[in-house]
Amino acid sequence: MQTTQSESFQDIREAVRDLCQQFSGEYFRKIDEARGYPEAFVDALTKAGWLAALIPQDYGGSGLGLTEASVIMEEINRSGGNSGACHGQMYNMGTLLRHGSDEQKQRYLPKIASGELRLQSMGVTEPTTGTDTTRIKTTAERRGDRYVVNGQKVWISRVQHSDLMILLARTTPLADVKKKSEGMSIFIVDLREAVGHGMTVQPILNMVN
Repeated sequence: MQTTQSESFQDIREAVRDLCQQFSGEYFRKIDEARGYPEAFVDALTKAGWLAALIPQDYGGSGLGLTEASVIMEEINRSGGNSGACHGQMYNMGTLLRHGSDEQKQRYLPKIASGELRLQSMGVTEPTTGTDTTRIKTTAERRGDRYVVNGQKVWISRVQHSDLMILLARTTPLADVKKKSEGMSIFIVDLREAVGHGMTVQPILNMVN
């Protein structure tokens, strides 16, 4: 979508900019030095409703479009803050919104919008599987009314700062499908229950988000 100067969402830009200016460069520098996470910054963006921009109003969000969401992220980065700490909270819920059941949407989306729950991480990449997602080794086997997941994921950004995670796993072996893009399913994992009960999370020191 192309915009003219009068349609450049100046009200959004100014509001986001005003919020970001409350957090100085020194704030982010100390967090970087400590390899920390900008909790206060992310909480402020959440309470102001900016990270719920794409969540429909029926679920407590702002119901804005992709252009407005992009403007919000642009202003966060322009301010010197790093949207890498929070952009997952804005767009990861899209998977839930598009593919989740009505019960799941009612259960999770309002709490994601309010910040009570953080859905900031998505488990897709594996140690031996990168861009060719069809070759993931993580499996999910149905046992009664639940699935048992086995596998390993890497490069799950913000997983230590997330309550929920979108997980991609194979529910049908690759050898048993006609198209290699078939036989995969998406799960929403409650990390508060999973970590320490079969799931372990180990940080990887790196120089990227």
